[in-house]
Amino acid sequence: MLSDEKQQLIRRYAAGDITWHELRERGFEHYIAVLGALGELGLRPPIAPPGGPNAEARRRGQERLRALLQART
Repeated sequence: MLSDEKQQLIRRYAAGDITWHELRERGFEHYIAVLGALGELGLRPPIAPPGGPNAEARRRGQERLRALLQART
């Protein structure tokens, strides 16, 4: 069970109001814990904007993840 403070942080993260870096500064050590908390609250991770400095890295990561998932089926 998440504390009220951590629930608020997760809700703000899902809404795109705060970043993963801010969550780490406030006590979340592993992204898996964040994903679990999002699931517990019925929320999804925020969607990064399509542009920006990390767009190409995100696209490559998505392609790798897609390939891994397809290899498992």
